[in-house]
Amino acid sequence: MSSIIKPRVLKGFRDFLPENELERKSITTKLEKIFENFGFVPIDTPALEYTEVLLGKGGGETDKQVYNFRDSGKRDVSMRFDLTVPFARYISQHLDELYLPFKRYHIAKVWRGENTQRGRYREFTQCDFDIVGVDSPSSDFEIMLMMQNSLSALDVSDVTIRFSHRGIFNRMLETLSLSDKTVEVLRIVDKIGKIGEVKVVELLEEITSTNNAVKILDFIKPGKNFRETLDKMIFLSGGESEDTKRLEEIYSYILENGIEKMFLLDPSITRGLDYYTGLVYETFLNELPEIGSVCSGGRYNNLASLYTKTELPGVGASIGLDRLLAGLEVLGKKSNNKSLTQVLIMVLDDKLIGHYHKLATQMRKKDINVEVFPIKKKIPQQFKYAENKTIPFVVFCGEDEAKKSQINLKNISTKENYDGLTINEACELILK
Repeated sequence: MSSIIKPRVLKGFRDFLPENELERKSITTKLEKIFENFGFVPIDTPALEYTEVLLGKGGGETDKQVYNFRDSGKRDVSMRFDLTVPFARYISQHLDELYLPFKRYHIAKVWRGENTQRGRYREFTQCDFDIVGVDSPSSDFEIMLMMQNSLSALDVSDVTIRFSHRGIFNRMLETLSLSDKTVEVLRIVDKIGKIGEVKVVELLEEITSTNNAVKILDFIKPGKNFRETLDKMIFLSGGESEDTKRLEEIYSYILENGIEKMFLLDPSITRGLDYYTGLVYETFLNELPEIGSVCSGGRYNNLASLYTKTELPGVGASIGLDRLLAGLEVLGKKSNNKSLTQVLIMVLDDKLIGHYHKLATQMRKKDINVEVFPIKKKIPQQFKYAENKTIPFVVFCGEDEAKKSQINLKNISTKENYDGLTINEACELILK
């Protein structure tokens, strides 16, 4: 009987090869720069939380997806299913150590035991950014600006950021005497992009009248432009309110910043989780809408009330890194880098290995990523290594070059050779 264990991973979980992890690292690095550019600071929270802390809010459907178990100490614990609920616990617990408004970002893995499909996994990475401690149109708009800036930094320009307001939606349900069925209606409406209008009406008819179902469908259909859509929302929700005025104010900010082409008022955007209280956002790749929202969120003014009596209104959004990468791959926008190494120093003479490492150290001081090939092999084999790892430059240094304190440099992609360079000349050329 074989003692070898078959290597395998759980469904919905993945290993990442270097080119995949480099792509992810490149994206998170760019996002961190944007977040910090807006004055946001990083935090982290545990992957495990007490179940009663984690599931105090979220809804029945979320509860079913959570990885929940008893640990060795017989404690009822669960793995975080998003980064927002742990953040509400975090800010409540550390309120005396923080300042308000508090602007954080958090890039980390979360876990949900849901059905897997393209771009949807059971272990995935979220990139969250939130503003807590203030309820203002400015903070709502700043999150929208960050969504737009983040996607632009990732060269994802052909997107539409759709937004709406849960308060107006809830008021419309009140006019239909459906306030007690808000959660069920939200969950159904949230699926319209996946199941279509006909199925949405059918599901609504199971919990209310056909007349109400038709009115809800009419409400969630966008008009020809912002004004027409908002006027319809105002009419069907019983008139103007603070919520409709906020939408108007935020749209004036959008116009003033000249970014209206990326934004669309869409009343069908409700977000399934019931902790949202104000503006809600979802972002779709225009060339690949079927993959779902790649960046979503909204205002949640009551979430922290689970853990503290202090009023802590918040607003934020989250970029689904794995779904975004899946979309970029389908659209042919994924990079194929297999390494961050810029230079490979080839080993031509075993006696010069110490010198090769000295050259590498000098180049690293110039902020160049350098590898020394570990053993002497035939030149074509060392070249093959550089090509497989997409290393753009190789350095040759034999005994004669070492005596003259020179090296020879080759650009692999252009096949250009630069002979008799000093280490500083080579560094300047590489950095250009």
